[in-house]
Amino acid sequence: MFAYQHRATRVDNARRQCRMAALMERNPVERFDDERTTAAACVVVLGSANIDSYVYLDRFPQPGETVFGTAGRRGLGGKGANQAVAAALIGAATSFLGQVGADDGGAFVRDTLAGYGVDTSGLRVSPTAVTGSAQITVDAAGENTIVVVSGANAEAGPDILGPESAALDVPAGSIGLAQGELPAEAVAAFARALAARGLRFILNLAPVIDIAPDALRLADPLIVNESEALALLARDGDPRSFGTADALDAARRLAGTVAESVVITLGADGAVAATGDRQWHQPAPVPAVVVDTTGAGDAFVGALAAALAGGADLETAVGRGAAAGSAAVAALGTVDSYDALRALAQDGVVVP
Repeated sequence: MFAYQHRATRVDNARRQCRMAALMERNPVERFDDERTTAAACVVVLGSANIDSYVYLDRFPQPGETVFGTAGRRGLGGKGANQAVAAALIGAATSFLGQVGADDGGAFVRDTLAGYGVDTSGLRVSPTAVTGSAQITVDAAGENTIVVVSGANAEAGPDILGPESAALDVPAGSIGLAQGELPAEAVAAFARALAARGLRFILNLAPVIDIAPDALRLADPLIVNESEALALLARDGDPRSFGTADALDAARRLAGTVAESVVITLGADGAVAATGDRQWHQPAPVPAVVVDTTGAGDAFVGALAAALAGGADLETAVGRGAAAGSAAVAALGTVDSYDALRALAQDGVVVP
């Protein structure tokens, strides 16, 4: 069915470990003699799922100009889906909560996520909206532009968590991860439900949407890039001139006020992070080659979430995110470029 189906076996077993660990917490008297009862790193992703259409070209067109592309392809996309695949390939038991259309695109999303070992039991089907889509252009330098049509993603509401937030029935120490591509009400409900269960909430606020302040304050960490950090600070400026010192200052201002902790990604310059009492810069490993930067940020976020769920502290997790983001730029596409993450996990670079 999938050329990569064999890859999913270990990750699917990890998902069963996570579910089994939850059962053991609820029923401590019972014995589970299966070897799979060892608790695994668990990541629950609430996010967008799209069909990505790529066009590769030598340079971006000017307004009103037509240029010829060099190649085109279709693949899985959406920040939520990308980050779920990254976390799963690294070794975290991963489940996905989202919404697609009752169309071929929705079936493709479900099958592809499942093929990578992601639990899709929380993926809903809208009877009226189409599956979300994105049009992506990538130039010869690996830079990209992205236009998203939200489709069914825009219909996701707080009820996507299920009755009594049953989708969060996971062990203590698990991680919830969301982005800015779903309605703010759904993201806020997710954050509050995680907090009520004592679970950590990670928010990749991309794009920046108007999240209720009490829910945003729960983010630990809040992950943004340079332009998103400027938007949160209500500051004008060119993100390209936003240096490491600027990022450290922005992270310091946001941490402990807007969110519990903050990570600002800086592309090839790595990332900076801040908690209530300290700030630091995490350089990124220099990739051997840059082919396509699409999805590198999602690889960073997925790896960071998997590391935190595996017991790493934030400084270590940011370093592992930087390693994953750097590895992901060496091949075309988003999840198609994530094979390198499996190698990082096997080498002990990402997950403890």
